[in-house]
Amino acid sequence: MRKALAFLTPLPVGTAEPPDRRTLAWFPAVGALIGTVLGGVWWGAERLWPAPVAAALVVAADLALTGMLHLDGLMDTADGLLPHLTLERRLEVMRQPDVGAYAVAVAIVAIGLRFTALASMQPSVLLLAGIWCASRTTMAVISGAFRYVREHGLASPVAGSAWRPIGLYGLIGSVSLGAFAGGRPQEAAVASVFAGALVVVLLARRRIGGFTGDVLGAAAVVGETVALVIATAKW
Repeated sequence: MRKALAFLTPLPVGTAEPPDRRTLAWFPAVGALIGTVLGGVWWGAERLWPAPVAAALVVAADLALTGMLHLDGLMDTADGLLPHLTLERRLEVMRQPDVGAYAVAVAIVAIGLRFTALASMQPSVLLLAGIWCASRTTMAVISGAFRYVREHGLASPVAGSAWRPIGLYGLIGSVSLGAFAGGRPQEAAVASVFAGALVVVLLARRRIGGFTGDVLGAAAVVGETVALVIATAKW
């Protein structure tokens, strides 16, 4: 678990090495832990400040706890997949450290939706734990179920991993947390993480033939954002 924490967060709990198959199995648990911490921040902040301020603090805490690793993946993925480019150029753009207009626009939309959704709901620790558990589960599932398109990279050690057991316990854990958070609407919100992430990875397979580490981060952020929006629906 320490290796998974070191990879998915900037916390000083070990060396941030590329994940192996054993590390990958801890992704859902680490996601649930991150979501629980964020839920605690949300619960505590709304008792001290208005809902918009509390929501902004949760968004900031998420960026801090993830070291903006996944947001960076979302931005690189947007720059690589959305414009009209050749395959080689797409991969080159996704590797470069600078960002373009697509990256900026997608990041603004994602952060804006997350902030607005959080500001529209009552704090729920279990809901965020379920959503973040599901988003890290998708990273594990994508790593094993889809083709890794780079010869070498952070995700190359886990490409082709046995994802079914991880996906099963991650799915059960995340949806169970959603059920405890408030029943079927929250279950639907947590389950929508997988739908949002699937859209990202299918687009990546169409455009570059598989996934990269950036695509994993993008899938997580998009899945979380979709779930937060679904959770605010007037059921």
